[in-house]
This record gives sequence, C-alpha cells and structure tokens, in this order.
Amino acid sequence: MQAQPEPPAKPAIPEPPARPGAPAPLLGWRSASDLLGPWNFYFIAKLLLLWRGLIGFHLLENLALAAALAVPLASPRLRRIRHWVAAPVAVALLYHDSWLPGASRVLEKAGLVSSFSAAYLAELAGRFVSVPVVAMLAAAAGIHFVLARFVRMDAIVVASLLAVPILLAAPPPQGSPGGVAAIAAAPDRAPPTPDAQLDAFFRKEAQRAIPFPRPPEGSTPFDVVLLHVCSLSWDDLLATGQERHPLLGSFDIVLRRFNSASTYSGPSVIRFLRAPCGQAPQGALYSPPREDCLLVAGLEGAGFETNLVLNHDGHFDDFLSYVRKQGVKAAAMPLKGVPAPQRSFDESQIHDDEAVLRRWLESRDRSAAPRVAAIYNTVSLHDGNRLVADPKTNSRDTYKARQAKLLDDLAGFMRKLEGGKRPTVVILVPEHGAAVRGDAAQISGLREIPTPAITLVPVGIRVLGPGARRIGEALQVDEPTSYLAMSHILSRMLASPPFGAGGFRPADYTAGLPATDFVAESEAAIVLRSGDRYLWRQGKEAWKELPASPR
Repeated sequence: MQAQPEPPAKPAIPEPPARPGAPAPLLGWRSASDLLGPWNFYFIAKLLLLWRGLIGFHLLENLALAAALAVPLASPRLRRIRHWVAAPVAVALLYHDSWLPGASRVLEKAGLVSSFSAAYLAELAGRFVSVPVVAMLAAAAGIHFVLARFVRMDAIVVASLLAVPILLAAPPPQGSPGGVAAIAAAPDRAPPTPDAQLDAFFRKEAQRAIPFPRPPEGSTPFDVVLLHVCSLSWDDLLATGQERHPLLGSFDIVLRRFNSASTYSGPSVIRFLRAPCGQAPQGALYSPPREDCLLVAGLEGAGFETNLVLNHDGHFDDFLSYVRKQGVKAAAMPLKGVPAPQRSFDESQIHDDEAVLRRWLESRDRSAAPRVAAIYNTVSLHDGNRLVADPKTNSRDTYKARQAKLLDDLAGFMRKLEGGKRPTVVILVPEHGAAVRGDAAQISGLREIPTPAITLVPVGIRVLGPGARRIGEALQVDEPTSYLAMSHILSRMLASPPFGAGGFRPADYTAGLPATDFVAESEAAIVLRSGDRYLWRQGKEAWKELPASPR
C-alpha cells in the first residue's frame, strides 16, 4: 500500500509577551558563590574577632541571619530591601555577641552617661578603635575581595560557622579541690558546678562577722584613718610601673590578694562600710544593713568619733547617699578654698589630695576627741578626669601622672602622721581598679565585667606615731582576702593596741585571718575563681571561662 503522507505540523503558537509591569517571580536562584555576597565578610570579620577573644558568639542567631540572607530572591527591589533590613539586625547581633553590657543595663545608666562631658564621650568612643584590630580586618577584607573571585566563599563561611562549637568545645566548667569547691563537695562526689560553688560561697559568707571590741581601759588611744581610693588596682600599678612605689613598701601589713568584689564606686563603698560582715550578693547591697555589719557603728561603739573627708562633692551616682545609708552621720569636711587641679567627667571639681588631707590634719589638731576614725574618699584617679592645667590631654594619658601624684601625696601624709603627736593606724583600701589597660573583653575604663585585674587591689595597714615600733619584717599576705580580713586586723588592734614600749608584731594581728574565695560582681556580670580558672556569667547565660587579655 502506498504510504499516506503525514499531515503538515501545526505552526507553534508563540508565548504571549510579558505584560509591562507584571511582577517577577518572588524566588530565584543564583550560583552558590553568590548567595551571601558581601555579607560573607561580615561573618568572616566576626570569626576573626572571636578568634582574638574580642567577642563571644551566638551560633543559632548567626546561622538564622545567614539563612535569611542566603534565601534567593529574583526581584532586585526585594534584594535591596533585604539589605536595608539586615543591616540594623546585623549591628544588633554584633552587639549581642560582644562583651558589652546588655541593652537594659545601657538604658539603666543612660541618665548617668548623659552627664558626661562631650570631651569624655569623644575619648570613650576613641577607645573602641584598635589599630591592630582595624589592620587585621582591613587585611582580611583585601584577601576576601581577591578570593571571592575564584572561591565559593559562602560554603567556606557557613562551614566555619558550623565549626565554631567544635573549635570552642571544652569540658564543662567544674569546681576543683580547694576554695569554695572544698566547702560544698564531699570526697566521694563529683566537684560542684559553678552555681553550686556560688551558693556555697554565699551561705558561708552570710554566717561570718567580726565584732569590734572597746580598747582596754588605760590603753593608748589612737586614731584610725581609712584611705578609700577610687581606681587603683595591682594591674593599674603594673601598667604604670608604680607597683614598687615607696608608699606600698612602707606598710606593716600588705594584703596582696584583696578582692574589692565590685567595680563601681556605689557598691564598693557599701561593701567597704559593711566590712565587719561576710561578702553579700550584689542584689543585697541595696537592702537595709544589719547593725552589726556597719563599720562606722562598730568603730563608734568602740569609742571613736567619725570624720568624713572627701575630695569631691559626692553627688555623682548618689555616692553620698550610699554613705549615709551605711550609718555615716558625720558631715563632710568643708572644701571651700582648697585647690581643685582636676575636673571630673561631669565638670565638677576634684580637690588636691595633699591640701585636703593637710586641712583635715589641722582640724584634727584642734579637736579634743581622744579617738577619731577618719574616712577619706578620693576620686583623683577616676576615669574621665581632666587636668585644669592641661585640659586637652585625655584622662587615660594623664592617669600615670595622676597616680604618681596621689601615691606621693599619701606617702607625704603618712610622714606627717609619723612625726605627729597622735598614734595612728592607717589602712589603704582602694574601691576598685581603673581598668587602665583594658582587656580582651572590655575597653580601657569599662568595668562591667568584674575581672581580677579590676577588683584585686593593694590593701596596706601601717602603724604610725608615738609608740609605734614594729618588731621584725613587714608582712605580705598572699592568701585570698576581702573586707572581713581588714575588719579582723582592725578588731585585733582595738583589742590589743599596737602602741607601747614592747613594740608590735604584724603576725599577731593576722593570726587566724579569714580567707575569702574570689567572687566579684557588677550589675551586669559575676566572676568566680574555680581552681586555677576564672569563670564568668552575664545575667542568666551559661558560665564560661574568662577571656585572657591579648598582651
């Protein structure tokens, strides 16, 4: 049969052209190397900062941001909107990853920050800029720009993000033999967790108190001068090379590992004025104190008249109000006419230490009180202070000179007491350090995390004046101590005054000295020592090891 010819194919019907203004598909796909695009460098920069210990890292939040940025969008307009939305989210996440205080803490302190001078705010802003870190990020940006042309950076970045928990993995922080762990752990049990250590610490501290006895009848009356110095730690002294200043070498007893436990003046002065009792949690500082915990009440009960001396007006952060609530009723010594060579960060006057102490000595010479307990608080070393004679130089650059002058002034004051007519016991107790060097977690001057560099301060006790004769060498105490140890020494000196023909031995006053394990707090964080490590926690977050300083 003859084959039938196939019917001719129907002409193809062309697709109608797209209508002008018709919406593009929402999703579209790009090459794998283009999913994150320039956002790759955001995550690379974070990983480098994490490697340097300058920030922490919240894995899930960072992966969520990366996923949101990687979802392919075909519409250029939607991609642009996504970039604009992602920018503030990325900044907020970087802040969340940083060691900076939380948003609630910033809002809480906004009123205080608003009182800072413009010059101090500019100085603080400049401290966030680290030349080595900027150079590192600039080099990384250049390398990323070159590699992105040949390598699929998205895959490398995402893989690196996923590897962070593995790279940072470490055994969960546990206690170790000794310290608080030994208090809470039985020999046949595993060491306690940091939370258990902390609970055991505060239970023990709540049971400790030092009473102040009246001096024996017929004993030599003497004065007590308490030098409460703001912004002076061992780390600050090492930073300036003043750790061997003659003042520090003149004390009869030095507590080398004294923990001030706080990082700002308000809580520090509360802890100082509640020295006769064990260390309280941060939150308990603002509750009414027990009568037997008040330093001034104890001294007044022992027969001392209280003098209050400041080299500032006491108004910032309601400092004087905190002092009053701890039972200090004495009026602050007037400062009219005393030179004020510095201005604080809020432009208030800071008076010269030598001149203020000289005025107090003159007033003491006019007093007939047999026993005086003088509390002197100085803020000459506070961050943000400017010298009236050199207002353009920032406070960090003048800290060394201000520190040297204060130490010289205090040494000169003690020489006057030594040659004076009244037997005197002088106790130097700094509030906290200045954080003048900063560390991996905080810029210079920032003290939200109560690190040992900030709270380990030089505490010295010296016996001066007629009848003061030390037998043997000065005593260096290397055990961990805090305010209870200061009260112990003072109580022993009240019970057995260190003045008389037989002289005194420093060891007589440190026998049975109460040790205090290292726990330091701020409103934002808490640090405790566990074995040979320092652990810290912000708010309700998990405990982690305190980052080391990259020095």
